[in-house]
Amino acid sequence: MKTVVKFGGSSLASAEQFKKVAAIVHADEDRKFVIPSAPGKRFSADKKVTDMLYVCYAKAKAGEDFSQELKLIKERFQDIIDGLELDLSLAEEFSRIEQDFKDHKGTNYAASRGEYLNSLIMACYLDYEFVDAAEVIRFDDSGNFDAETTNQILSARLEPLERAVIPGFYGSRESGKVKTFSRGGSDITGSIVARAVKADVYENWTDVSGFLIADPRIIDSPEVIETITYRELRELAYMGASVLHEEAIFPVRREGIPINIRNTNAPEDNGTWIVESTCQKSRYIITGIAGKKGFCAVNIEKDMMNSEIGFGRKVLQAFEDHGISFEHMPSGIDTLTVFVHQDEFADKEQKVTAAIHRLAGPDSIEIEGDLALIAVVGRGMKSTQGTAGRIFSALATEHVNIKMIDQGSSELNIIIGVADEDFEAAIKAIYELFVA
Repeated sequence: MKTVVKFGGSSLASAEQFKKVAAIVHADEDRKFVIPSAPGKRFSADKKVTDMLYVCYAKAKAGEDFSQELKLIKERFQDIIDGLELDLSLAEEFSRIEQDFKDHKGTNYAASRGEYLNSLIMACYLDYEFVDAAEVIRFDDSGNFDAETTNQILSARLEPLERAVIPGFYGSRESGKVKTFSRGGSDITGSIVARAVKADVYENWTDVSGFLIADPRIIDSPEVIETITYRELRELAYMGASVLHEEAIFPVRREGIPINIRNTNAPEDNGTWIVESTCQKSRYIITGIAGKKGFCAVNIEKDMMNSEIGFGRKVLQAFEDHGISFEHMPSGIDTLTVFVHQDEFADKEQKVTAAIHRLAGPDSIEIEGDLALIAVVGRGMKSTQGTAGRIFSALATEHVNIKMIDQGSSELNIIIGVADEDFEAAIKAIYELFVA
């Protein structure tokens, strides 16, 4: 058995957290490959080390004195080393980092140093081999992750190793220049490593006991999802649920490796299992609810639209020509609505409107802003009659006006559009209906 374990920033924010992590790793001899994040916040007013590195490098790039910022970063890591009573010095590493900052090695390089240094400490503390992610995670010259080259390099590098620590969040281009994933990218590194070593499980340890059915900022103590499929997770993650980086599922999905979301501060909890498919029924008809505010709807009307070949393409071309992607596009016989992010669209709305008139010749266009989209996701909905009707009835009872309804042919999810001001009320109503 091989288990890959990734620990988030809050799990590694201090020496005390490091001790918890070590206890977790040593509790199961199958936990052979460890992917650390950079130290996160130790308390609410604290700063994440990655953010500190960004500030430090910005000063260096501007030609300003960054010694004080670098000193604070050194102290964060030294506190961890001292708390763990390790015979380890990072003086040489920090000297190199200081010079690299002066040489303007790049923002990606600067941001990656938190994971790099934390992994050196973790490898020393666990007595595991250290493998620099820059040597084994590959990006192409355009900055795109090269999955197949990475898998070949990483598999060969890790194959002879019994146990290893690999920093999360970054890799390098062919030239050797460090390149990072987007924020939260340590999740992706863990998934990449799991694929490379053909792991049986990828455990992602964070500060919550799994994936929650709804946002805890809206629902008080929401239930934990026991099992969720990759497809369900993708739908929820895209709509704002954020326990796991949404791109982290792709490397393990192709190998059928399950992901287990666990809580570093409550390792006895089972957490959430993310799997390709399952015969296990959800405890509830729905698996989860997620949503985002800040959309607007562009409503387009034209008589006999349904019989005009290419009308939809012409409308979408107007958005494409102005660099705007769309979220959903429900339509009727003579109407078509395009949902877009309001912050992307606002400054270009008149140009897009003019382009739609020029390209598609609609009878009228109406724009409505300050809308929210809510995804109700669940594999159980497919085998349950009347789910949509129950949702609409629950929303009507709470006087929530539905602006849009969109359901995929898979019957895995229902997307509902409401006014921003009704967002929280709608989620509460749906949660009460299916879970509470």
